[in-house]
Amino acid sequence: QARLNPLRNSSARPSRRDFLEGMAVVVPRNFRLLDELEKGQKGDATSGVSWGLERGDDIMLMEWNGTIFGPLGTSYENRIYSLSILCGQGYPDAPPEVKFNSQINISCIDTASGKLKLGWAMLSKWRRDYTLENVLQQLRQEMASGANRKLPQPPEGACY
Repeated sequence: QARLNPLRNSSARPSRRDFLEGMAVVVPRNFRLLDELEKGQKGDATSGVSWGLERGDDIMLMEWNGTIFGPLGTSYENRIYSLSILCGQGYPDAPPEVKFNSQINISCIDTASGKLKLGWAMLSKWRRDYTLENVLQQLRQEMASGANRKLPQPPEGACY
């Protein structure tokens, strides 16, 4: 026997809403990015990361900047790292391109260019529900990991 909504007349045909209840809704790229922008603008950076559009007139919402505040108790402490993030037309189905502008010594980037390695776990196992905030927070956690936390760092203020 089919499950019926008790608030509906039991003799009525199932509605489109009943049909869609079990289906996931795919939010279009620009709506998703507008949500991320709003969250970034309202953020207070207490999580140690912030993000926003590189240019206010970027109607395609492609070029972003990010900031990571170095975690306490690491060689990144008391440093602010600047990143460039490119959300291509495939985002959020495809990961963004992320590049550190500030020089950093960390295992998940190409030290010559500052770009995140495609083999980095979050990018190689990208899921549509990941956000720019997730990427930045994961990078901050990477800084605090045992493999990276005590790595010697380039001079403060050095850029790629």
